[in-house]
Amino acid sequence: MHVTPLIWIVTILVILGLFVFDFFAHVRTPHEPTFRESAFWSAVYIGIAILFGFVIIWGWGGTYGGEYFAGYVTEKALSVDNLFVFVIIMSTFAIPRQYQQKVLLIGIVMALVMRGAFIAVGAAAINAYSWVFYLFGLFLVYTAYKLIKEAGHEAEVEEERESKIIAIAKRFLPTTEEFDGDRLTTKIDGKRLVTPLFLALVAIGFTDILFALDSIPAIYGLTKEPYIVFTANAFALMGLRQLYFLIGGLLERLVYLSYGLSIILAFIGVKLVLHALHENTLPFINGGEHVSVPEISTGLSLLVILGVLVVTAVASLLKTRNTAAKS
Repeated sequence: MHVTPLIWIVTILVILGLFVFDFFAHVRTPHEPTFRESAFWSAVYIGIAILFGFVIIWGWGGTYGGEYFAGYVTEKALSVDNLFVFVIIMSTFAIPRQYQQKVLLIGIVMALVMRGAFIAVGAAAINAYSWVFYLFGLFLVYTAYKLIKEAGHEAEVEEERESKIIAIAKRFLPTTEEFDGDRLTTKIDGKRLVTPLFLALVAIGFTDILFALDSIPAIYGLTKEPYIVFTANAFALMGLRQLYFLIGGLLERLVYLSYGLSIILAFIGVKLVLHALHENTLPFINGGEHVSVPEISTGLSLLVILGVLVVTAVASLLKTRNTAAKS
């Protein structure tokens, strides 16, 4: 896939422009978005992501288009898991609903910057060392195991992690428990202090790093093209703020989401290991020769990912509906 520097520059400028538009059109004036507003703009950003997929197909062919859509769906599913953590962070710091938009948007931009760095490092590692796919694959299988182990206890795990992060932050930052509108810092008695909004951003920032460690190896299991990895991540993150307000209550009903994501990550992990065996150059495996193993196609990957997500969502909603009916 040949992507010129000009295409990279135009793509990045368009994505930045969409975030700037989002800030000035919706976030600059603090307010709690209505359901109608959230639904409309969620649909707009999902539509833009789908349209971009067809641009990939038109410019580079169906194979790369399939890789983009598989990556986008995977990253969107992982982003929904991010939302669950964002809900916990907002409730922990008691962030008023009208101020949450600003924290979310800044957090999403931070996530994109961090993922951009991970994408660059991942691309360089893959180009230099083919055995990196072994590490990515095994890491995803381990992450899948952790998700299953923590399933049902996500809130407790996240709250414990946050308390450690914030304890460290408070050691180095002068803080206040008082809000000053949607400002990140405020002055009290002539002293500059950081507000709970800033602390929430610190927690989200560290969380973004952890999610990037999962999401970047996952999408490199579906495509080796940095341009597709970046754009799939960017468009999956775009509109996440609106999705937060749209499905905030629904998140509590997705009780099997962790199980579904663990299956997807384990599947991609196995796919990466098979690919690593196929491209093997490690001398202690098959004498450094390629291993004849089946490889999983992009089409099959997309079907498995979509199938798991549909089954997970339906099973979760049926479970919670039955539980509500019995209570």
